[in-house]
Amino acid sequence: MTHPIPIFDGHNDVLLRLMHKGDHAAGVQAFLEGTDKGHLDLPRARRGGFTGGLFAVFCPPIERGPGNEQLMKDSRYDVPLPPDLTLTDAQQAAIAMIAGLFRIERASKGKVRICRSAADIDRAAEADALAAVLHIEGAEPIDADLRMLDILYQAGLRSIGPVWSRSNIFGHGVPFRFPSTPDTGPGLTDAGKALVRACNEFKILIDLSHLNEKGFWDVAKLSDAPLVASHSNAHAVSPHSRNLTDDQLRAIRDSGGLAGINYATSFLREDGRMNADTPLEQMVRHADHLIGILGVDGVGLGSDFDGAVIPAEIGDVAGLPKLVEAFRAAGYGEETIRKICRDNWVSVLRRTWGE
Repeated sequence: MTHPIPIFDGHNDVLLRLMHKGDHAAGVQAFLEGTDKGHLDLPRARRGGFTGGLFAVFCPPIERGPGNEQLMKDSRYDVPLPPDLTLTDAQQAAIAMIAGLFRIERASKGKVRICRSAADIDRAAEADALAAVLHIEGAEPIDADLRMLDILYQAGLRSIGPVWSRSNIFGHGVPFRFPSTPDTGPGLTDAGKALVRACNEFKILIDLSHLNEKGFWDVAKLSDAPLVASHSNAHAVSPHSRNLTDDQLRAIRDSGGLAGINYATSFLREDGRMNADTPLEQMVRHADHLIGILGVDGVGLGSDFDGAVIPAEIGDVAGLPKLVEAFRAAGYGEETIRKICRDNWVSVLRRTWGE
């Protein structure tokens, strides 16, 4: 049996799924021993060639209102967002998810490693261990004075999205709206600009995926790091508010950054529908467009495992070889595939983290 192509992925929400089990021990066991729930656990990751990625801390409530999943199957929609979080609630949720990742690492006996540098990722690969990078999606757990940022950095935080689609004290997220451009409101607040400057000082990656267009350009103006959108697709292929315009893609290219292809079907499809019956050829269309602007060194994968409806043909992390085969069927060479699947992510993290 041939080994699958190694994949390093820009975004998953497995920590949130495990937290919802309400029992840390059960969540650790489910991840390490495997389950038939969700998209991602260690046994299925090994089968699919998933060697690591950015593990998101996303603070609930995330529940969309009644009928919203049905809403995203319509031809036009603007999904209501959940209410704002208090700092205390956000911090409690973040601590629970981060502790969950620490406990997974400890119980794995070396099979899962929290990585704080590109060298750590390389060492994890050499040891055949899963490389987990701690990421925060939506900075609600961080106070305006950024004291919590110091603590989280020491805990291993190496990537942060200032906002999820819900706006916060740092800026304004882009809603789940179709059809729509990402130009949906004001950009970063003064606190958000201070957060970007602090992330540059710490050499923490700044994730642009949920920022609206004005927030994107605010970061582009302020940041001296590569511009990275961990899980975003091409607006020219699917005109969803969450996707990136060609101008945004050119800015990412010019900064030496990266965009990670999101598997969420509502961001893949031309009709914006949340529908698992979405062919992998549609993912290739996004890859083609992104490569056409970013080049083969500027494209990665950002699955959104455990946070989205993904193509049924992939199913879960064990189905990743099917995506690799779709790239091959489209004429992608092995070097290009390896760059998209792993090498480009490790390279941009190395340059962002200053190694």
